[in-house]
Amino acid sequence: MTPTLSAGDTAWVLASAALVLLMTPGLAFFYGGMTRAKSVLNMMMMSFGAIALVGVLWTLVGYSMSFGSDWFGGLVGNLDKFALHGILATGNGMQLAGTIPELAFVGFQGVFAIITVALISGSIADRAKFGAWMVFAFFFSILVYFPVAHWVFDANKDANGNFIGGWLNGLGVIDFAGGTAVHINAGAAGLALALILGRRNGFGKDPNHRPHNLPFVMLGAGLLWFGWFGFNAGSALGANGVAAFAWINTLVAPCAAVLGWLVVEKLRDGHATSLGAASGAVAGLVAITPACAAVSPLWAIVLGVLAGAVCALAVGLKYRFGYDDSLDVVGVHLVGGIIGTLFIGLAANPGAPSGGQGLFYGGGFELLGKQALGAGSVLVYSFALSLAIGWIISKTMGFRVSSEAEEAGVDIALHAETAYSGNSMGGSSGSAFHPLGAKNEAEVAAFNADDLLTEAARKKVQA
Repeated sequence: MTPTLSAGDTAWVLASAALVLLMTPGLAFFYGGMTRAKSVLNMMMMSFGAIALVGVLWTLVGYSMSFGSDWFGGLVGNLDKFALHGILATGNGMQLAGTIPELAFVGFQGVFAIITVALISGSIADRAKFGAWMVFAFFFSILVYFPVAHWVFDANKDANGNFIGGWLNGLGVIDFAGGTAVHINAGAAGLALALILGRRNGFGKDPNHRPHNLPFVMLGAGLLWFGWFGFNAGSALGANGVAAFAWINTLVAPCAAVLGWLVVEKLRDGHATSLGAASGAVAGLVAITPACAAVSPLWAIVLGVLAGAVCALAVGLKYRFGYDDSLDVVGVHLVGGIIGTLFIGLAANPGAPSGGQGLFYGGGFELLGKQALGAGSVLVYSFALSLAIGWIISKTMGFRVSSEAEEAGVDIALHAETAYSGNSMGGSSGSAFHPLGAKNEAEVAAFNADDLLTEAARKKVQA
């Protein structure tokens, strides 16, 4: 039966795409609030830079590499749809993806690519050059994200009904909305970059590395959760019961994860924190992303509690093993993505939209093995390629700012501006903006030295 256009499905997918796009500015607030005051703009700029760069790359080559005709047995799509060639018609010849225009599907998948890249930036807060980050984002998108998206999301068949999509999809790996392609992918890349750039000055010792603006963090978490309903329920590609099923799980799993995280904090530290609540919500959202159409709401609650508790413990691993994952991309996204992906192998309900028969429903270990293969292959591929890309950038143009620029603050060093003026930055009003621009690190150091002298003179006069 030939599919026909559904106005309702189209409206839902377009609205969902807008919700997912909002997640990246939400991530900018979430990450920005977790950094030092003198690094917040740089942190937010890495998210906005990802929007700009990946949006262009996706339109030119990303969609074709992810969903074009298959090359190399499910490894990547070809470039037949370069610059959206062949799918731009809006009249009688309009191409459909199910019951929606293929162009709507292009937009929906494009915002997934954007936030995947932006997620990685949290692992290198306070010390990365913005230009180097943009170069990394370019090569990561082309060499890592676009092929992995093809592996996981492309379920295309030819005219005879033969599968011609991505190899993980063809093997029966269940990932409804991106636990592997988005979260494990970003988490593995974040770990690779944390190792390449090394630790921040004062890592684990400097109290100034604490989040500078917790209301920003809470706002960012709220925006992420709001947008995540488009992320998960929108992946149904229609206004239907599957979307409703995913929506409910996207509500309840992070609720349970917040409780799981806060209980761990209370038992371990003696108090429950706002940062923990925000982080717990994100951990639950990460874990339910691949499983939102595969498990019942009861099992979603169990998954949420598990993800919240385990991720709360996992974020401390960086201190034990000595890698500086600044904003817990590894502890939340990599660990949460693995938990959610593997949990499908245990609790997938054959009656759920995604199908699949988990161990708890008599399915044995077959599905669990497939899920482990999917998680492991994406983790290894992303980590290896990201490590190579980051190493090359580090050895050529340099990835990390100087120690002096890090101490002065990467906002003023790289962007010639700061987020806060006056005494909110611990200096005089002159520290808010460099009127001539930060042309080099020596100039920045001199500017900051002059500012400190001015502040010292002011205090002397007041005394």
